[in-house]
Amino acid sequence: MDDPVLLTGAAGRVGTAILGGIADKYEWRLLDREPPTGEVDHEYVVADITDEEAIREAVDGVGAIIHLAGDPRPEAPWDSVLQNNIDGTQTILEAAVDAGVEKFAFASSNHAVGAFETDERKPDIYRTHDEFRLDGTELPRPSNLYGVSKASGEVLGRYYHDHYDIDVVCVRIGNLTKDHPPIDYERGQAMWLSYRDCAHLFDRCVEADYDYEIVYGISDNDRKYYSIERAKEVLGYEPQDNSAHFDD
Repeated sequence: MDDPVLLTGAAGRVGTAILGGIADKYEWRLLDREPPTGEVDHEYVVADITDEEAIREAVDGVGAIIHLAGDPRPEAPWDSVLQNNIDGTQTILEAAVDAGVEKFAFASSNHAVGAFETDERKPDIYRTHDEFRLDGTELPRPSNLYGVSKASGEVLGRYYHDHYDIDVVCVRIGNLTKDHPPIDYERGQAMWLSYRDCAHLFDRCVEADYDYEIVYGISDNDRKYYSIERAKEVLGYEPQDNSAHFDD
């Protein structure tokens, strides 16, 4: 990717993981609603994701967008996810197609499919002997209104790909933690995503060839109920970490 890459929500946890791994690989244009707290090595835009004029200026001249910005709270109320997550995603997709952006990577969430974790399936679904897998072909089953907003972002991506030919990949991010998975939390281990694998996965979202995809963003854990085969096949994802490495 020779053109700049726009990273929205750059100051958040996912943005920190991405920049921690591949900051030197691209010319970045970082966007966040809050100004940076220290020195930054890349162009930095302070703007709200729903500010149409500011977003159109931010996407001008970029080749790819990694869209993380939004209200990340699982308990976020409807008015917030509607404005920040759904309207914000539509605003930046509209600006992206008008600007001729080639690729759009959308940070979806495990909460878009959280209702698959029924009482009948738990806790076996989190254990190595269980063969149940979600692979991205299933319909969303959100566990909260935040999950509804992420499922809506996936559908918006589908619409803009089909009607405007922008390449879109939606990454249903699992449990991102920096140093290790939660040792005593089976669900967290099953959906763990390391910072290193997160950076690599979004790097592949920028570099790989695809049309429209939904993939799962977890490390190569022994415990898993998300399949990462599609991410490996289409994106060339090669995760290095496994939550089992931290077992006693």
